[in-house]
Formats: sequence, C-alpha cells, structure tokens
Amino acid sequence: MPSPSVSEQLAQFQERDLFSAAAWRARGLNPSSNEMSQALTAFFHDCAKELEKAGRAGQSSRQMKTILTSALSQVNKIRFDTEEREFIVDTFQELATIVGIDIRTQLSRWLYGYVLTTLLAVTRFLRPERIVEVLRQPCTQCGTPLETQILQKRAGIPDMHWHIVRCNQCKELNLISVGPDVASLRFGNYQQVESLSKEDYTHEQALARLEQIKHFRK
Repeated sequence: MPSPSVSEQLAQFQERDLFSAAAWRARGLNPSSNEMSQALTAFFHDCAKELEKAGRAGQSSRQMKTILTSALSQVNKIRFDTEEREFIVDTFQELATIVGIDIRTQLSRWLYGYVLTTLLAVTRFLRPERIVEVLRQPCTQCGTPLETQILQKRAGIPDMHWHIVRCNQCKELNLISVGPDVASLRFGNYQQVESLSKEDYTHEQALARLEQIKHFRK
C-alpha cells in the first residue's frame, strides 16, 4: 500500500474530532468544555485546509511555516491552562510534521516565553531529559519498531487506553498499548490518530475500529 500523500494526511486530519472527550482523557485530563473543544477542532481543521490549499498551489516550506506560525499567534494562551496549552502545542506539532517543517522553537516560545525557552534549551543541552524506558512494537507493515519513550513511571496508574497510531516510516496504522504505571510519555517515530478507552473497547473491538479507520480513510 503506497504511503498517503501530504494532502491525504491533511484530509485525514480534518476528519478527526481532535479535542474529543476521549482525546482529553488519553492525556490524563478532564475533558474541556464542549464549546471550547469544538472551537479548537474547527480552528485546527481550518488551519489544515489552508495548508492543503497552499500545498496544491505549490507554496514553499517557508510559506507553510508562515501559515502555521500565523495561526499560532492567533491563539490567546491566557484562555487556557498549562495542560490545555500543551495539547494545543502537540496538535500544532502534528500539523508541522505532516507538512515537513520545524516550528518547535516557535511552539516553545508560545508555551514558555522567550526567556524560559532559552533557559530550557540550555538545560536540555547540559542535562538531557531522562528516558526511563523505551517500549518497542514492530509496525505490522514495514516492521519498524514503533517507539514509545516513558519519561516517568508511578505505581497505581491504570492502563486505560488503546492507541491507534500511524507509523512515520510507511504510514500504516497500528494498535498499541503502553501498559500501567505510566505517568509521562513521549511518542517516538509515530503519530497518534485516535485513542480508545479500554472501558469501552475490548482488544478485538479496538482492532475492529482500526480496520474501520483504514477502510474509510483510504
């Protein structure tokens, strides 16, 4: 199966309920208000549409970057708490990854401010973020180990979600579960497409949902 084009990935992005209640819970957060969640989803869908239009017009990576940084400047971070801001930043980063540009510095400045971003950069250089464990699961299509970096573990945290993810190498969808006691993690060489509560989905049902997404998002 050929890898989805950038345009196809942006179209798939626009089909997702990006800030659904399940998406908030997947991050260990209480769902935000329905009005705010819908507004954020509509905002990012519009951003993806603009990127898709720019791509069809043959605009450069620099112009794509301008579209994203301009959209970022429109988000009033005062309206959101820290966890909500981080969710917004991760969603911007997903779009940036799809179109192949780097806006990590701009995202860090929006999230932390100029001074703290500089201090964090120095700190990371002197003392890199500690990874306590790396979980690996082979991609079902290309065999690339899909890596989940565990940054913090704490006993008693239940394993609550199935994660439908897209391999960065071949774009195949896979189903992963990180297990219990994970307090903080970072996705490695894949992108999350959807999170499913284990209270609502058995393993078989989660696999059925994965196949459904494959079929309807071709």
